[in-house]
Amino acid sequence: MASSRIGCWDSKRSRSSTYSTLARRRVPAPTVQRAADCCGRHTLAFVSIETVTPKHTPLGLLVLGQGRDLHSERGVECPGDLPAPSDPDLVRRARAAKAALGDKVFVLGHHYQRDEVIEFADVTGDSFKLAQQAAARPEAEWIVFCGVHFMAESADILTTDAQTVVLPDLAAGCSMADMATAAQVDDCWDDLIDAGVAEHTIPVSYMNSSAAIKAFTGRHGGTICTSSNARTALEWAFEQTGGVEGTGKVLFLPDQHLGRNTAVRELGLSLDDCVVYDPHRPGGGLTKEAMQAARVILWRGHCSVHGRFTVDAVQAARREIPGVRVIVHPECQYEVCEAADVIGSTEQIIKAVAAAPAGTSWVVGTELNLVKRLSTMFPEQSIAFLEKNVCYCSTMNRIDLPHLVWTLESLAEGRIVNPIRVDPEIAHWARVALDQMLALPGPTHKDSGPPSRAGPPDSARGRLASAGQGTQPGQEDRLRETRLLPIAQVE
Repeated sequence: MASSRIGCWDSKRSRSSTYSTLARRRVPAPTVQRAADCCGRHTLAFVSIETVTPKHTPLGLLVLGQGRDLHSERGVECPGDLPAPSDPDLVRRARAAKAALGDKVFVLGHHYQRDEVIEFADVTGDSFKLAQQAAARPEAEWIVFCGVHFMAESADILTTDAQTVVLPDLAAGCSMADMATAAQVDDCWDDLIDAGVAEHTIPVSYMNSSAAIKAFTGRHGGTICTSSNARTALEWAFEQTGGVEGTGKVLFLPDQHLGRNTAVRELGLSLDDCVVYDPHRPGGGLTKEAMQAARVILWRGHCSVHGRFTVDAVQAARREIPGVRVIVHPECQYEVCEAADVIGSTEQIIKAVAAAPAGTSWVVGTELNLVKRLSTMFPEQSIAFLEKNVCYCSTMNRIDLPHLVWTLESLAEGRIVNPIRVDPEIAHWARVALDQMLALPGPTHKDSGPPSRAGPPDSARGRLASAGQGTQPGQEDRLRETRLLPIAQVE
């Protein structure tokens, strides 16, 4: 049996160019964009402003949690005493509070959470799966969502009025979701109207978006998608306006990379069929003619983790590890996906690794908590992290054991803390868009389809990655027991 190995591969690329995120010119606190440089409660982040010129102007480092911009952290202050991370009784306290609450509480843990949090999750999964699980437990009065803000919003939309969704740390946001505000998207739609193309455009919004953006999508007859059913969602959207070969358009937001990868790799459109709408430039930086000629209008947004993986890192991994299989998330840049062997959502990555035979070497391009967990789940395989310059999702990592203990003990004492409540009007239209996704053909909204093969669409058609053709004996049990496993340490 091969020993477990987890490592990192460095593309030796300057990080400053890939850490840039979009921010409004005045950097309003609720929408400040952050990309982590390191992780933990006091996260360092690099912020840049997009001006009317194509280049980013870097600002200094913004130290979050140090009193510089507390309003932007949306709830860092916890009423009562937050336990110290060094408290040796944290695990005991979490177990005691959860036991006292019984069936009244249901704890959801996203795949990117720390293991110290996942240990107490009743269910683990991707964002939409977790929201569905919350809706399937009407007896639970309190849904403790160990994820980020947009996920908790979706859970609130899908659960009953008698249930309350709680986010242990309100500062656990999502930089990608914050890259598209309701006002910005409304301005974009006005630009599409001015260009004479709005009536032929269907919005498709990624699950990783705010409730307000989901509501915009519902009001304009669009649908939500996950990373695994984006192709189905885009095909449906084009069918509403004459099919992929017609003249209709899709406005895809907020992740430009998922939209581009799906349109080009899955639907066979060209890169020239896609244009990028930049909300920080007049008219999105596009002429009316460009909007009229485009088939897919991509919002200029990205994941601050997946957007940093590079082709150089893929090439370095291939040089260092003979026979390695590179698997990446479709939120990665188009060039990275083209260079990879397999592309899949978080759930699909887990299933692909689970299906591979012992001795398989993987380099994985997704959030580090999950990669470390996979290395522990499958010790007979060699599993490495794609890029050492990329660390944990900093906002996801804000949910730690002290915040979870504080939340559970507060609920046990009868205090509801950090409730997530979506405005009823927004919730209605967001639910319309979510229901449209559920009505899409096939089971892909469950985020459980097979991973896709990298490379141009023609070369990929009809071929299924061997990693997705079944699971090895005993691996299904390990998948079910993921939340109970410790994690390996990265040197």
